Amino acid sequence: MQNDPVDVLIIGAGASGAAIAWSLLETRMRILCLEQGPRLEDKDFPSRDDNYELARYGEFSCDPNVRRLKQDYPINADDSCIMPVNFNAVGGSTINFLGHWPRMKPSDFRTKSLDGVGEDWPVDYETLAPFYDMNDRVTGVSGLGGNPAYPDYTPELPPIPLGKLGQSLARGFNEKGYHWWPSDVSILSQDHDGRQKCVNAGTCDLGCSVGAKGGTNFTYWPVLENAGVELRSECRVREILVDEKTGMATGVLYHGADGQVHEQRTELVVVACNGVGTPRLLLNSKSKAFPEGLANRNGMVGKNLMFHPLTGVSGVFDEPMLGHEGPMACSILSQEFYETDPSRGFVRGYGLHSGRSTTPMTYALGGYGIDNPIPWGAEHREIMDNVYPYLAGLTVVCEDLPEEHNCVTLDPDLTDSDGIPAPKITYRLGENTRKMLRHGEERATDILLAAGAKKVLTKADGKVWWRAGWHQMGTCRMGKDPKTSVVNGWGRSHDVKNLFIVDGSIFPTAGAVNPTSTIQAMALYVGDSIKTNIETLFD
Repeated sequence: MQNDPVDVLIIGAGASGAAIAWSLLETRMRILCLEQGPRLEDKDFPSRDDNYELARYGEFSCDPNVRRLKQDYPINADDSCIMPVNFNAVGGSTINFLGHWPRMKPSDFRTKSLDGVGEDWPVDYETLAPFYDMNDRVTGVSGLGGNPAYPDYTPELPPIPLGKLGQSLARGFNEKGYHWWPSDVSILSQDHDGRQKCVNAGTCDLGCSVGAKGGTNFTYWPVLENAGVELRSECRVREILVDEKTGMATGVLYHGADGQVHEQRTELVVVACNGVGTPRLLLNSKSKAFPEGLANRNGMVGKNLMFHPLTGVSGVFDEPMLGHEGPMACSILSQEFYETDPSRGFVRGYGLHSGRSTTPMTYALGGYGIDNPIPWGAEHREIMDNVYPYLAGLTVVCEDLPEEHNCVTLDPDLTDSDGIPAPKITYRLGENTRKMLRHGEERATDILLAAGAKKVLTKADGKVWWRAGWHQMGTCRMGKDPKTSVVNGWGRSHDVKNLFIVDGSIFPTAGAVNPTSTIQAMALYVGDSIKTNIETLFD
């Protein structure tokens, strides 16, 4: 079944797909977005239900292998110590992300020059700064200007309250003389642009039913659809088609909501499917011109997968920390150990994030993203009465270095509900990361004790959180050299001149901060570059 051709076809309605559609609005081109997940209304979010905690272990799990919904694709992570997580719906993973919104730092774009590891980005912080600002205005960001860890900028809305937990931990950082700052979050601290401020329900991962969190279902998409961008949900792209003579992309085949396979023709294709979904789609798009997968003549599609390996350290205090009251996003962030210091024995660094406590049932089942339940019986009673209420914790968020053996390939047997081959993850921690994790656990312990903790709980077993694969980067990285990168400095495929990629897969390095703010700034930058080069776009 063939549809009328469009000018721009965007695959994926999450963070980056929405941002680049917004950037291209002024071109007046006909823009279509295909999203494999459904549209969700407020009533569909379990955060309004009494039994909302159960949804984390069912249809609103961050793990597609747990949800197993029709729109999800399974992921074989048997050869990985980290499970990639996501969400498939209009809004993508901004439906269940926590809204933590730090920018990457200037050094993150120059790790090769500064530290001899990774690759330098073809763009720098100064180039992206106006796109960070633009995206913050659309999204609604709360924070405090003047952070000495960054070039100067000021979020539009005041920071969310630190809470007793954040204030307690801040005293520990002050005692040690370490940097900390209220975290930027894409959660409204005040009513803003027709949206309601946060009501402190603590259910950010279950779909924010009041619309205070900056998911693209609340920010970009209402504007885009009012302006005429067409959005077809429950439409899963099977492969991208190419003209064998010209090597240009001509459109896609997709499975529609009606159960039929459709062909959609287009002049330009933008892929925005995240660091696992994008290489999966390209590797599934084989043809005579690209027998190893689209845009993969150099074999780099799927290579250099990066996550942010995480571990946590908790302190038990004398007073209740009230940690589950308020949004789940980080309240304060320290970048004291972010940059390379040769005396530490590793390159690059990590952030210390003061995440709030989880809700009671989630804690009893092992904590968010961990799944290691606490004991039952008398010990369970003791922990829930005398430990859980008094906890404050720090999360060690490490910069992952790109390594080719960490990769996304296609599983030879596993498929999704439409019969499309599923991704297989091969990933192991590097020695640099292991050293970083140990250092982070030791410093977090020092800070918690300085803050007044009477006891510190740390596993120190060298393991990272299993469901820590929220941030998927590097698998179609950008670069100037077509031999070592998949796209150029503004997201255009080296091999296919009307194919663009805008999600986290194009990151050459990972930094040590949550990537969504940078993913959207990059998507806006790519959109701006397309407009700037429109006359010679396919030369």
